[in-house]
Amino acid sequence: MGKAAILKEIIESRRSIFPKDYTGEEIEQEILDEILRSATFAPNHKRTKPWRFKIFKGEEKTRLGEKLAEIYKNTVAPQHFLEKKYLSISEKAAKANVIVTISVNFSGILPEWEEIAATAMAVQNMYLTCTAHGIGSYWSSPGMIKHLDEFLNLEENQKCYGLFYIGKI
Repeated sequence: MGKAAILKEIIESRRSIFPKDYTGEEIEQEILDEILRSATFAPNHKRTKPWRFKIFKGEEKTRLGEKLAEIYKNTVAPQHFLEKKYLSISEKAAKANVIVTISVNFSGILPEWEEIAATAMAVQNMYLTCTAHGIGSYWSSPGMIKHLDEFLNLEENQKCYGLFYIGKI
């Protein structure tokens, strides 16, 4: 099979696969490194490399899941609070082997949309690399992310745009 056919197959088979379908098995470090490294090959104008990823595994991932659940509990109106959703937030984090927070660092040199687009392309590279390795992944952008700035130690010119869940399937 030629390179073009392989690429076509990977692109056409890429799907969002959710934590409920992850096995909980550990992803080998070299594969995880490859997934993250693939992001760095995304096109980005003036080489600003605007993506900022933070990798959460183990206890750090558990703390992220707890923080997201806490944010949900503290920001949803009491009449809309759902215990099932509250519990599922931590469960989803627990099922993923890795959660990568996706943030954009705005350089001030380029229009914001270009740096958001470059970050999205970096995430697409991670999606495709996960697909090539038979690993599940998906980009989630719950409303709770707008309350993560302090938890992630984001700077004033940075904004979180989502969570990238990764797990074996």
